[in-house]
Amino acid sequence: MSDTTTETEALFEVAVDAGPVLGPTGRPLPDLPEPQPPQGVTRALIIAMCNQKGGVGKTTTAINLGAALAETGRRVLLVDFDPQGSLSVGLGVNPHTLDTSIYNLLLTRDHDVHDIIVSSVVEGLDILPANIDLSAAEVQLVSEVAREQTLKRVLTQVRGDYDIILIDCAPSLGLLTVNALTAADRVLMPLECEFFALRGLALLNDTIGKVQDRLNPELEIVGILGTMYDARTLHSREVLERVVQAFGDKVFHTVIRRTIKFPETTVAGEPITTYASTSPGALAYRMLAREVLHRCPGA
Repeated sequence: MSDTTTETEALFEVAVDAGPVLGPTGRPLPDLPEPQPPQGVTRALIIAMCNQKGGVGKTTTAINLGAALAETGRRVLLVDFDPQGSLSVGLGVNPHTLDTSIYNLLLTRDHDVHDIIVSSVVEGLDILPANIDLSAAEVQLVSEVAREQTLKRVLTQVRGDYDIILIDCAPSLGLLTVNALTAADRVLMPLECEFFALRGLALLNDTIGKVQDRLNPELEIVGILGTMYDARTLHSREVLERVVQAFGDKVFHTVIRRTIKFPETTVAGEPITTYASTSPGALAYRMLAREVLHRCPGA
């Protein structure tokens, strides 16, 4: 046996001994295929970004996951369902100058949803904007018949125009969030890698269970996404480890790390996939898009 052969075999043995590459969640990273173009989708998949705790990355995930999905050739609609209008601001829409918004669609039938949808700076990515008016909807919808179905009625009108619809929910478990869960096919739960965010998952799971029992039996959890992860801190690593122990394969392999690029993209009014296309944050959301499409065949 030659020296070259011996050396090659030695390297191979080291690779075998090393085992599969482990991701930040402590599990072997999956080999996900390149996303294929959509195959004539006629009914959009609706995913709600939901967590009653604020500041966990719901809006950031909605914007950047939407942009990453649009890069695969899918037609994506982002629904701003938070009265703060952060999603609208994050894509360059000034909520204070809106004459009409999703609020008008919820409370009256005088407006066409197509007239209120706004195009974003990303091809294939549209926005249904919101502003502070939406905060009044929670009170006004209480007396409406089938009040939990209101958003579903609105989105039914555009479901044939898109491949995927992402709903950015408000940080609460009130009537607006129940509307989003009733309209959705899947729930994606961004979770800040921090102890107090972890405590809220049980309450959110309870709410999702009630919606499944009473309003939307087809609703499923597509995954839990670790956000604001800092591998340098023991706390972040411990929280992520506990989430994986508790929820197993429901936790995405993709983890979104802390970076100054995300606040910068908000100021720029565009997603990180165009603002810093080769940054780790952009690559992470592209990988998340692959995972979502893998978990939702046909999307």
